[in-house]
Amino acid sequence: MSAPDFDLFVIGGGSGGVRAARIAAGYGAKVAIAECDRFGGTCVIRGCVPKKLFVYASRFSDEFEDARGFGWTTGEVRFDWATLLANKDREIARLEQIYEGNLKAKGVTTLATRARLDGPGAVRIADGRRITARTILIATGGRASRYGDIPGAANIVTSNEIFELKELPKRIVVCGGGYIAVEFASIFAGLGVDTTLMHRRDKVLRGFDEDLRDGLMEALAARGIRLVMNEALVGVAECPGGFNLALHTGETLETDLVLSAIGREPATFDLGLETAGVKTGARGEIIVDSFSETTVSGVYAVGDVTDRVNLTPVAIREGHAFADTVFGNKPTQVDHSLVATAVFTTPELATVGLSEAAAREAGYEIDLYKSRFRPLKNTVSGRNERMLMKLVVDRATDRVLGCHVLGPDAAEIVQTAAIALQLAARKADFDATVALHPSVAEELVTMREKWVPA
Repeated sequence: MSAPDFDLFVIGGGSGGVRAARIAAGYGAKVAIAECDRFGGTCVIRGCVPKKLFVYASRFSDEFEDARGFGWTTGEVRFDWATLLANKDREIARLEQIYEGNLKAKGVTTLATRARLDGPGAVRIADGRRITARTILIATGGRASRYGDIPGAANIVTSNEIFELKELPKRIVVCGGGYIAVEFASIFAGLGVDTTLMHRRDKVLRGFDEDLRDGLMEALAARGIRLVMNEALVGVAECPGGFNLALHTGETLETDLVLSAIGREPATFDLGLETAGVKTGARGEIIVDSFSETTVSGVYAVGDVTDRVNLTPVAIREGHAFADTVFGNKPTQVDHSLVATAVFTTPELATVGLSEAAAREAGYEIDLYKSRFRPLKNTVSGRNERMLMKLVVDRATDRVLGCHVLGPDAAEIVQTAAIALQLAARKADFDATVALHPSVAEELVTMREKWVPA
C-alpha cells in the first residue's frame, strides 16, 4: 500500500484552516490546503476586515460634526463610495497575498480549487484528481443564510454582495437582528443612507445582556435608524426606482436595497461528508469532540463549520490547537467559556463572560454594578449619547463573571478586561486598581455601589 500524498490536507483557506496548515507544517508535516475562492476566507475577504473599514468610514460623519464643539470650522464635506470601495479592495488584496505567502513560506502546497471528501483518508479536487492524506481538516466556515421561498427573493442581497455595490443606495432595509444586521444598519446610517432595521423578534442581539440590547436599540433609534420589530419580510417586488416590500403584518415598505442579514449556516454543502461517514447536526454543522475530531478517525473540523463559537479568533485558536494536538504531540483543547466579542455598531458594544440573565440561570447569586454616563468628549461636542458599563459579580466568591460595555472603544476596553476575567479576578481586584483618569475605562474600577433594580 502506497504512502499518502500528504500528512495533512486542509479543505478551506480561511483563518482557521490557514493557521492549522502553517502550524502543522512548522512541526514538519507535509501539508496541502485547497481554497476555491480567495485565501483569507470570510473574515478577510467579505467579513470582519472590510466591515471594520466600512465602520471607520461611517464614523467620520460624527467626527466632522463633533469637531465644531472643539473650535474647528469644517467646510464642505463629501463622501465618495467608489473611493472607499477601491481602497478596501486594495487592502483586501494585500492581506490575501500575505495569507497565501505565509503558507508558501512554510512549504504548504496551495491549491486554488474546490475539494471534497472522497471516502476516508482522501479528497477529490475539481480537476478530478484524488489526493490521499493521513489527516484531513475541514475548515470551510459558514455562509450567509438566504430567504429561500418568498416571492422576489432574488432581489435581496446578502453580506457577500454588500461589499461590492456599485453605488451607495439612498434607502436601505436591513433584515435581521444579529451582529451583521445591526452593524450594517449602523454603517449605512453613518454614511447618510435612510436606514430601516427590520427584525422578527422584539429586540436585537439575542443572547447579549439585556442592558446592552436595550441601550443599543435606544442609541440606534436616536441616530435616525427606523426600528421595525416583530416583523418579517414575505415578498419583494420591483417598483419604479426601487423595491416594494410586503411584510407579514400586511404593511409595506419602499426601498432602494434590501439586505438579508438573517444569520449564517455551516458551509457543509457538497463536501462529500457522507462518503466518509462524517456526521452532522440539525443545522448541518459537523459534529466534533473536544479535540475537534469528527465521528471519523483522522478527519477533523474547526471554525464556523462546527457551529461552536462562530468568531474568527476562535477558529484560529481551534486550528492552532488541532495542529498542536495532531502534529505537535501537545494535546490541546480550546476553552470556549470566556470568549470576548464585540459588535461594531456606533456606538459599539462588547462583552465577555456571563450576562446577568445567564448568571442567574447558572444558579449564581449575583451582585450588579452599573454606570451610565456621558463621556467627556460628548459634553463639549454636545452629543447626548451615553456610555454603559456593567459588571456581573458572584456574591459568594466576589469573582467577576461578566463585563459588558456600550460606547466608544468598547471592544478595546473589553479585550483588556477579558484578561482579568480569564485570571478569575474578583471585584475587590478591580476596586484595588488605581483609575486611569480621565478615561471612560476608569469607570470599571470606580464602581462601588451595588445596583438594585427598581
